[in-house]
Amino acid sequence: MKKYKLIIQIFILLLLCANFSCEKLVDIDAPTDKLIREEVFSNEKTAISAMDGIYNELYQAEFSSGSRSSVTVLAGLSSDNLQYFNSVNLNMMEFQDHEITPANPGNLELWTSAYNIIYLCNSFIEGITNSTSIDAELQQQLEGEARFVRAFSYFYLVNLYGRIPLILDTDYRVNALKPQADSEEVYDLIENDLLLSSEMLSASYRNSERTSVNQFVAKALLARVYLFLEDWQGAESLSSEVIQETASYVLLDNLDEVFLANSREAIWQISPIGGGGIVSNTNDGSMFIIDPFFSFFATLKLDESLIAEFSEGDIRLEKWIGYNSSKDAFYSHKYKIRASSQFPIQEYSMVLRLAEQYLIRAEARTQMGKINDAVNDLDVIRQRAGLPALMEITPGIAENNLMEEIYLQRRIELFTEWGHRWFDLKRSDLIERVFENSSTWESTDRLYPIPIEEISKNPNLIQNDGY
Repeated sequence: MKKYKLIIQIFILLLLCANFSCEKLVDIDAPTDKLIREEVFSNEKTAISAMDGIYNELYQAEFSSGSRSSVTVLAGLSSDNLQYFNSVNLNMMEFQDHEITPANPGNLELWTSAYNIIYLCNSFIEGITNSTSIDAELQQQLEGEARFVRAFSYFYLVNLYGRIPLILDTDYRVNALKPQADSEEVYDLIENDLLLSSEMLSASYRNSERTSVNQFVAKALLARVYLFLEDWQGAESLSSEVIQETASYVLLDNLDEVFLANSREAIWQISPIGGGGIVSNTNDGSMFIIDPFFSFFATLKLDESLIAEFSEGDIRLEKWIGYNSSKDAFYSHKYKIRASSQFPIQEYSMVLRLAEQYLIRAEARTQMGKINDAVNDLDVIRQRAGLPALMEITPGIAENNLMEEIYLQRRIELFTEWGHRWFDLKRSDLIERVFENSSTWESTDRLYPIPIEEISKNPNLIQNDGY
């Protein structure tokens, strides 16, 4: 067991170093990473451990960690949902003010951590597909999992940066000089990986926890991808498949249970176990909850414009939002645990959940003119929140008004989850309206800058407009 664990640790370390161009470590006659990879994929036990190691890395990778340089925090600051109220950290303020410099360290961490995960996935895919020692069914399952994580990582990179390098293998010498691909090409890769994943993966979770991926996880993300690509039929069809899987996924009436580990509303989660230490709380909880006794450590609060959007009687305001009087600040309280060393772990970081699928289908159906069906989907979300059904209070609602309600419900249902609001603003005409009175807003701020450190290493990279 100790030998297997050591092999996996070396495998992950070598791949991360290769992605950082640690030539002295990998540029030798007998490529160390290749030898380790051959041993990893020589039996099923170590191959499974390697895939689990990638899941664990997602908890530590900045972009997916839920911590300071995560998509959740930085894209939240870029939107109108979140504010940073500790002026000491100017790097964080740059995201809130839409004045991100190419040298911003948080931006660099966002970029490099996502590419590190992609590199791990590429190496895993190469290793698992070339293995002759692993059962074909398991081989297919593990490849599907790695393809999903790769597509997931690229989804955030392309939406944050636009044109990006498309890295699909482990040759760091070639990768180091890769030019940017058009967003359409990146989306083609994402779609292809997710389609293959949905075919390769089983309907159940491999490790019996919702921290591995199954075919419905792939379909849920692909439904979102199709929504972003305005493939309304595809978005409706796939979200329907997930919604109809009622044996696995249920919209929970008790909002205090939604973000618990292996919640039945969860489609995919990331476990804090990936941190490898004694801490068992999510990074999301420690970032967002303002401790009543140590409020001076707080750095983030909810924008008051978000609080104003909640209607009277909306139980999400009571259950998912806290208030700290000493800071006079509202904070996200979806996660209830700020700090813990309690095992078993009580909360996992939510990545994909069923409520989003109803919102995806409502939007897709609205765009296709299926107004009554869309209203029914939206009413599932509204009534769970204690709000009256639109079907009753606004019968015959116009399509444009329904779209406004959908974006509103997306804002107050999915706040502080994976930058949903920022992406919604960017893919609609709302962004110019929301920031029209901001003296620092320019239309080019829709994309983050390519980190200057990456441009200095790769002369083929072209900076985004406005930076």
